[in-house]
Amino acid sequence: MSQAKIIDVVIGIVVMGTVGSLIGVLMGGGYLPVAVIIGILLGGGVGMFGGRRFFLSIFIGSILGGLLAWILGGVDAVTVGAASGAAMGGFLGVQASMILDSMAERKRQAAMAASIAEDKATKNEA
Repeated sequence: MSQAKIIDVVIGIVVMGTVGSLIGVLMGGGYLPVAVIIGILLGGGVGMFGGRRFFLSIFIGSILGGLLAWILGGVDAVTVGAASGAAMGGFLGVQASMILDSMAERKRQAAMAASIAEDKATKNEA
């Protein structure tokens, strides 16, 4: 396993394990270990697929959601705001990733088509 993949897995475990622990604390008592284990497994799985942009979007969403909730609803609303912001950040991160991948694929196909057209023009001249 490459070093970049190991870093992605570790980031995933830290981010999703933290989310799992916070969910477990909010649910109370016996749910903490279960939520942490599920978070670690999900984070490691997403990290294996290279979800660095996804985790960054979750992090940014949770910070912005928590700040907005703090400004609008006070300290008691920060937890709910951060959780909602993380969910929205994850959703928007996936959508942005799909758009960026689609744009990169279009550029690659356009470059390939231009290369093929250039090769045909060169063969016709010869």
